[in-house]
Amino acid sequence: MKIGFDVSQTGAGKAGCGFYAHALAQSLIRLAPNEAFHFYPSFGDFFLDPTMPEQNPYVSPGALYGPKFVDLSGAREFWVSSDLESRLNGIDLLHSNNFWCPQPLKETRLVYTFYDMAFLEEPSWSTEANREGCFGGIFRAAVSADWVVAISEASRRHFMEVFPHFPQSHIRVIYPCSRFPDASIFGVRPDALDGIPEAGFWLSVGTIEPRKNQLGLARAYARYRELSEHPMPLVFAGGKGWLMDDFQSELRSLGIWDHVILTGYVTDEELIWLYRNCFANLYPSFFEGFGLPVLEAMQFGAPTFASNSTSIPEVLGDAGPLLPHSDHDAWAYEMRALELEPKKRVMMKEAGLCRAAMFQWEKSTRQLLGLYQEAIDCPKRRKGSDGL
Repeated sequence: MKIGFDVSQTGAGKAGCGFYAHALAQSLIRLAPNEAFHFYPSFGDFFLDPTMPEQNPYVSPGALYGPKFVDLSGAREFWVSSDLESRLNGIDLLHSNNFWCPQPLKETRLVYTFYDMAFLEEPSWSTEANREGCFGGIFRAAVSADWVVAISEASRRHFMEVFPHFPQSHIRVIYPCSRFPDASIFGVRPDALDGIPEAGFWLSVGTIEPRKNQLGLARAYARYRELSEHPMPLVFAGGKGWLMDDFQSELRSLGIWDHVILTGYVTDEELIWLYRNCFANLYPSFFEGFGLPVLEAMQFGAPTFASNSTSIPEVLGDAGPLLPHSDHDAWAYEMRALELEPKKRVMMKEAGLCRAAMFQWEKSTRQLLGLYQEAIDCPKRRKGSDGL
C-alpha cells in the first residue's frame, strides 16, 4: 500500500489531535515497515504549522514527505486544486487527521479521523472561525470519505446522529492510546511547583478553554477548601486557549488565587512528573471526543476523577468516580473523601493502571492497517467527478 498520512498538527505545540497523529505515525512505521508512507507536513488550507517537518521527522525506509508550505495561500493552491489527485503521486489511500477534508477523489481512497463536534453541542466553547473550519471539513468527510475513524463510541454515535446518511458499516471506532511509550519514566518537576510536596496537590490537565470546564473545577475547589482541614493547592497544567481571558479574575473572585498554580504549557517530562506526583487528577470536561489526560494520568498511577459526559466513561471505566460536570458539591465531597480514605486512593491507583493497560497502540494500529486494506479492496463510496 502507498499511504498518504496527515501529520500537519504534530509539531512542537501539538495538542490532542497532534498527539494522536504523531503516536499513530510512529506506530505505523514500526508495525508496517514494508508499507510506503507519504507524510504530509502541510495538509489542507485550514491549519498550517510552517515549522514542519523539522519538529517531528518520521524516518523509515519507505517514508517520504509531501510538499511543505510556509503560508496558507501556497497550501490552498495545492490542496484545493482541481488536479489534487494527480499531485498526490499515485498514493492508494489518503488519511486526514486535522479536521480538514479534501473534495471527493476519483480513485484514491479517503479515510477521515473524526474527533468530535463539541462546537455543535455548545457554540460558545469555540470561535466562529474554528466552528466554520471544523464543520466544513467534517461535512465534506460525511459526503466524500470512504471510511471514517471515530476515536470513541460516543463520537461515532454523534457523527451518525448528525449525518444519518453515512453508511454505518464504513465508520469504525479505533481508540487512541497514550503518547508515552515508557511508563517507567519519572519525569521532571516543573519550576512552578518548587516547594510543593509530592502527593501534595490536585492536578487538572488541559488547554485552558471553556469546554474543559476549568472554571467549574475552580468553583468545586473553592467548596472543597471549605470542607478540608488542610486543603492542598490545585495545579492547572496547560497552555492558554481561547475565550478564557477572565479566568484569572474569576480565580481571584472565588478567593482561591493564592492556592492555585497555573503552569502554562508543560513539556512531556514535566507532565509525567505531575501525573506521577499529584494526589489525584481531576478532569471535569463538558465534552470530549476521547479524553487523553484521563488515560495518561492512569498510566502513571494518578487516581482520577472525571466527568460522566460523552466519551469519558469509555476511558475511565470503573477506575474512578464519574461525576456530573456541573455538580460542584459532588466534586468537592469526593475530593474531601479521598483525603480521608488513603486505602481508596491506593485502590484507585491500581485500578487505573489496569484500565490504562487496555489501551495499546499495537492493537489500534493493527485495526487501522486492516481498515486501510479493506478500504483499498472495496469500491469507492463516491467518485470525485462533480465536486461539492
